[in-house]
Amino acid sequence: MTTAERPAVHPALASLRRARELFLLGRQLPDGVPQDVVAAWKRARFFGVRHDAKTPAPEVPRLSVRAPEPPLLTAARPVLERIAPALGTGQTSLVLTDERLRVLWAAGLGPGDPCHDLSEQVVGHNSAALALHTRRRAEVHGPEHFLDLWQDVCAVSVPVREPETGRVLGTVTASCGLCAECGPHPGAPLAEATAVAVEAELLSRSRAAERVLLDAYLKVAGELGRTVVALDGRNRLVSEAAGQLLSPEALEVLEREVVALLWEGGRRRGAQEEPDSASGAAGVSEASTAAASSVSYRLRLPVGTGCTAMLIPVTHEGSVVGAVAVLEPVGNTGAASTARPAVGLAGRSAPWRHAVGRAVELAATPEPLLLVGERGTGKSSLARHLARQHLVTMDAAEGELTLQRDELANGRPLLIRHAERLTQPGTAVLNSLLESHPGARLLITYTPGVPPGPCLQRLLDTLAARSVTLPALRERPDDIRELLTALAPRPAPGRPPLTWTLDALRALEQHPWPGNVTELAHLVRALAEQRRAAGPVRRSELPDPVREGPANRRLSPMEHAERAAILEALRLHDGNKARAAAALGIARATLYRKLRGYRG
Repeated sequence: MTTAERPAVHPALASLRRARELFLLGRQLPDGVPQDVVAAWKRARFFGVRHDAKTPAPEVPRLSVRAPEPPLLTAARPVLERIAPALGTGQTSLVLTDERLRVLWAAGLGPGDPCHDLSEQVVGHNSAALALHTRRRAEVHGPEHFLDLWQDVCAVSVPVREPETGRVLGTVTASCGLCAECGPHPGAPLAEATAVAVEAELLSRSRAAERVLLDAYLKVAGELGRTVVALDGRNRLVSEAAGQLLSPEALEVLEREVVALLWEGGRRRGAQEEPDSASGAAGVSEASTAAASSVSYRLRLPVGTGCTAMLIPVTHEGSVVGAVAVLEPVGNTGAASTARPAVGLAGRSAPWRHAVGRAVELAATPEPLLLVGERGTGKSSLARHLARQHLVTMDAAEGELTLQRDELANGRPLLIRHAERLTQPGTAVLNSLLESHPGARLLITYTPGVPPGPCLQRLLDTLAARSVTLPALRERPDDIRELLTALAPRPAPGRPPLTWTLDALRALEQHPWPGNVTELAHLVRALAEQRRAAGPVRRSELPDPVREGPANRRLSPMEHAERAAILEALRLHDGNKARAAAALGIARATLYRKLRGYRG
């Protein structure tokens, strides 16, 4: 039976059904056909989907060795098994898919043949693919589908999110016969309630797994007093000794290995598997790792780390939920491997290394040095490291400078900060002193801004040949991670150092940092002192301007204030624009217009 022979149930669906048949025949479509539906039909044709296929998708061949059950299905199964008996009394089916739209579970007596893959590449347009793409509830009715088999099917899908990160893990779909009207899908409450229940189960299991990981970490760290890290792909538990020993790069290598371990069910290919006795050799007793697997892996860390790692999987309810890494120093790592990087020299990007290298070269000779840069770029911090001995500091921003010739002649280095704030008399005295003592050990910091006067310009011209311009932090985002380590205060005894999720690091690296390193230091200090959550810092904990990303154009001070207020209102109302607009006392259309304006 062709689609044209099917009974019309609603004028809108009837016209859409006729439009679909014209599309399949390659004819001109009438006006009024939704463009998103036409685009979906075109994608199905591009993917080579046959609209007259007898079965929606071939069943995936089963492997001879039983693969581990996906974590989403493990968490969802209790919820779905409670709902399944009720589906048998109606004409509704319920389907759970993973993030690749592979069907993990299905039940009910709804219309349509069973399907094992709901991706658009296999079956064309459907509600599960649409919900995964839009990240919200989606409905597809009858002729909106591409397949002939689903012309009398009405389906609604709801994404299932990971409770802590918001990442979409899969979808829940409810389907039934085509409704007489194009109203809300009757199965929408069932699909939404199922998704909420599955997310609650995921959260409960996640917290239980986190407790198991924490117990394994505390047992190994407490009983052995070792350098220990515990990870599960979302959280990091790092002992103080491990925080001093591991670089950010080495910690990321560990995290990638743990993610691979979780993905492959605890049997990583290519890793060197140690026998059970290896765990004893590493100092991990059976009693201290009750939740840990008896199998461990020797892991190679980046060159220069000065240690190796014994990776021990941690299991919960038969699944690997994380790993404990016991670190062992190798060779003579020396004090340098455990020392925290100095803030004044932290960074490995090319602009920063070039500037610091030039400053170190000039500071090696007993002559004045001018450090130029935006506020907060680290001029004073770098100057203190260059002096290498007791440094006398004077700040022009704190008042009139009273320089004496003896202060330049005694050989002790002198730092004058904020040269742009020097008064004309102070600048004249400094020019005079430099003329009489051209080899004085003098370090001066200068922040460009208002055009300098003649006297200050003369000073800048005198020092131009021995000046170094420090790059702004936005020009060296690769240094953010090393700066975070250098700026973080030392943790209290028994507490892990401050660590960051990859999503938070990306947000920090994309922020323009108008206050440069000083602004970053204030953020790190505030988080270290105020946060109460465990684990690495998440993107949601960052200030609104950092979390939301930079605007696409330069904003005026008024626009900056407006944008900050809107972002705060959106945060307080969980992203609901209507409620945020009402709280701000503006129309929702005005809020949309302002957000579009900030994006340029």
